[in-house]
Amino acid sequence: MADNADQGVRHLVLVHGREQARAMVEPEQRRLVDIAAEVLADEDGRIGITYSGFCLTGLPHKRLADNAIWTKAGHRVTLTVTPGHGPGRKGESTPRFIGVPYGARARMILLYLQTQAIRTGSREVELGRSMRNWLGRMGLSWGGETGRTLREQAARIAACTLRFDWQGETAKGYDKGGFVRSGLRFHARSGDEHQPSLWEDRVVLDEVFYEVLRQHPVPLREAALRELADRSVSLDIYIWLAYRLHTLDRPTPIRWAALREQFGNGAYGELSNFKREFRKALAPAVVAYPEATVHVEEAGLILYPSRPPVAPRLVALGSA
Repeated sequence: MADNADQGVRHLVLVHGREQARAMVEPEQRRLVDIAAEVLADEDGRIGITYSGFCLTGLPHKRLADNAIWTKAGHRVTLTVTPGHGPGRKGESTPRFIGVPYGARARMILLYLQTQAIRTGSREVELGRSMRNWLGRMGLSWGGETGRTLREQAARIAACTLRFDWQGETAKGYDKGGFVRSGLRFHARSGDEHQPSLWEDRVVLDEVFYEVLRQHPVPLREAALRELADRSVSLDIYIWLAYRLHTLDRPTPIRWAALREQFGNGAYGELSNFKREFRKALAPAVVAYPEATVHVEEAGLILYPSRPPVAPRLVALGSA
């Protein structure tokens, strides 16, 4: 028997409101109530953008060895990310591998760069205040441990190269290139290493990546991205659903084995472990996408045709 992936949380919020809904669910579901309430209450309608290739693949969720190449296969597409080099450690002349970007922070930086590029119609993306404001809306503080992690992931993004290989759609393929051509570097304020690092004024996206992004953008709801900013697996599931659901014309089953191939990243071991952890990550993604209808059953998921998370009218207006 199939169960709603959102476990009825959205209905409780709509009927009873946030506070009463929180009192009606188990403690572990209260965060789901908060996500649903925040997204349902969103009136700004701000939009985030990602490239379609990231809807079917994704970066690693955890740190890999610094010299490891990341390969991720999705439906008819494979992403390969190769780590770049950086200066050697103090006293060393040999360049060292920096490592591929990973986790939720890397995803949020990429979402910002892609969103701004599409919004402005330019592969030159302004940083500074604009990026700080966006990160602030995402609930990400520039200082402390979060700031350190953001700087580390930005360095990895700037150094790596990537390749999207599409099966049967060579015109859509992204041959090879970087996320960025220049920029996305930091310098210390007034030479004081104890002060927070500053962004350079701009970053220039790789020309090839920018062109495929322009041709195949996927609009997302910024409020949903904010609520999932610390959950890299849920973020990937949300982006995948935003890409898939509105293109369906009939209920579509997806088996657990296929879901593990796309989202398992070689972790979890037994399929039963993956199913348990995937369901935990699925619920936040679905409650952050109020238009989505996804059922969980013994064999896997059933995806139902659903409206996109961003209305076509808002996309046309370029809200961001």
